[in-house]
Amino acid sequence: MTFSNGKQPIVVICGPTGVGKTAAAIAVAEAFGGEIVGADSMQIYRSMDIGTAKPTPEEQARVRHHMIDILNPDEPFDAARYAETAGDGIERLHEERLLPLVVGGTGLYIKALVHGIFQARPVDPEVRERLKREAEKRGSAQLYERLRLKDPEAARRLHPNDAFRIVRALEICEATGKPLSDHHGDHRFAEARFDALKIGLTLPRETLYERIDRRVDLMIAEGLLEEVKALIEMGYGPDLKPMRSIGYRHMAAWLAGDLTWEEAVRTLKRDTRRYAKRQLTWFRADPEMTWHSPSEIPALTDRTAAFLERFPV
Repeated sequence: MTFSNGKQPIVVICGPTGVGKTAAAIAVAEAFGGEIVGADSMQIYRSMDIGTAKPTPEEQARVRHHMIDILNPDEPFDAARYAETAGDGIERLHEERLLPLVVGGTGLYIKALVHGIFQARPVDPEVRERLKREAEKRGSAQLYERLRLKDPEAARRLHPNDAFRIVRALEICEATGKPLSDHHGDHRFAEARFDALKIGLTLPRETLYERIDRRVDLMIAEGLLEEVKALIEMGYGPDLKPMRSIGYRHMAAWLAGDLTWEEAVRTLKRDTRRYAKRQLTWFRADPEMTWHSPSEIPALTDRTAAFLERFPV
């Protein structure tokens, strides 16, 4: 299937963690004989199942999933590589005349897939090391305040404790003399690789937060702590990037004696809610997004059917 403009179609189903993307996407995929292409920066890793809320074997048996369990936790991966790998997989699905549904909550992955990704020119390693030392010595909050002055738009999208991305944004400012948000703004007008129907799933805030809290309790009951222990025993230490993600770092901190159990669970729920809020902020900034409740399956299938009518048979 290809539009008259030559672009291949995809249906994107995205939204915050815990909203119910998997169940809704499976229902839509089954209605149209489609397959799911994951857009989650954590579900790509093997042996990280519970903490990533990976689709269950039963769910994956109902609809074939791609971009899940493709790497070990110590293998590098980024949005550019995601766009290349997932994009190639989508083209193969079209060759098989199957509808690709891109499903997940990693907004940068989805943006990179549809529009490509801004590639900054290489930064002087000395600049990067200097900024890293400043972050370690003075804390990320001070660098964050500097970023607020240099690039308020980039600062608005980042958490004050996200030292990695704060350093990266300041690097771009110093290397190019231009804020990172300006580069992203220029790049926003790049021609899209795919013709995408973008569906965002949302719930009232209190309902979403209650679902998140219950989901954390369920993850713990299903063995999140044991999963983290097993990963550490496999040699994937707590300093590894995937092990610093939500859930894994909280369990690792308890195992190291840095948090009480009550504090580990409380901050895990709090940080998951905060992450969901940031995801919503990202997706709501996309004017092409249409919003639905995850329970509105007939509306999702109707919208998808209307979208697919634009395709030649």
